[in-house]
Amino acid sequence: MNPPYEITVEILQLITSIAEKIGRINANYLHKPSTKLRKQNKIKSIHSSLKIEGNTLTEAQITALIENKRVLGPKKDIIEVFNAIEIYDHLDTYQPTSEKSFLKAHHDLMKNLVDDAGNYRKQGVGIVKGEKIAHVAPPFANVPYLMKTLFTYLKDSKEITLIKSCVFHYEMEFIHPFSDGNGRMGRLWQTLILMETYPVFEFLPFETLISNDQEKYYNALAESDRLGKSTVFIEYMLTIINRSLAALLDVNNRNFTETDRLEYFTSLHIDNFTRKEYMNVFKDISSATASRDLKKGIELNLFNKQGEKNKTTYRKL
Repeated sequence: MNPPYEITVEILQLITSIAEKIGRINANYLHKPSTKLRKQNKIKSIHSSLKIEGNTLTEAQITALIENKRVLGPKKDIIEVFNAIEIYDHLDTYQPTSEKSFLKAHHDLMKNLVDDAGNYRKQGVGIVKGEKIAHVAPPFANVPYLMKTLFTYLKDSKEITLIKSCVFHYEMEFIHPFSDGNGRMGRLWQTLILMETYPVFEFLPFETLISNDQEKYYNALAESDRLGKSTVFIEYMLTIINRSLAALLDVNNRNFTETDRLEYFTSLHIDNFTRKEYMNVFKDISSATASRDLKKGIELNLFNKQGEKNKTTYRKL
């Protein structure tokens, strides 16, 4: 039996928009961002997901920890970042449809932070917002069965991945299977579910948009709780994903310098190409800018030039 939700007109429109953007990203090779962009996005993902949970470290401090530099800050916050770095460095080792892998990820994310890392909670929990109890989670004795049922849905349902990832995220938050770390696990596992079908999500820090307006995130969870189905949360998360993909497409051309473009293009492992094909990746640059980029690439021994004028091609070295 599937968890309760409805497919609304808004959800269908968002899915269409997301599919169109993913198509453009794949066509432009953006599903394999440059090393620099991958590092920036990893930092943003870690910073934003932990910031939502109250971590005080800045992006600069997280960058320093990634580079093995000394950082002053609360011990708990530093441990959270080190754990998250380890997770994001090994995302491909976790299996999104495996409950055993899910528990291992929680252990890796929460080790040295809680005593029961990697285990479901053994007590009742309620989520308090301000002076009110916002959500009372199911009894702890029901958690193993509820999570097993949720993973069965994830493995067996014929629903599209975009929907399943949102449903899993909401249902996991509703069940609240752990004593701590539920929010970051929900966002992490949605990323892993999406990655299996769309590799670009490894490099898409949609948590940044959530952290910019956390109230909408919590409101979507609360409204879905009130209605007894995840429809509102699905609409919210698909909106976030759609905006994140739009930002990725925008940043491709807006912020790249000549060096960034060359680094990015060489990371795509395109062995033979023309100036036009180079411009197809960077759609907003002029032919003169493309020619300057390619001349610089030759000077840097990134590729060589063959032929003249409209017969010119370039070969990666």
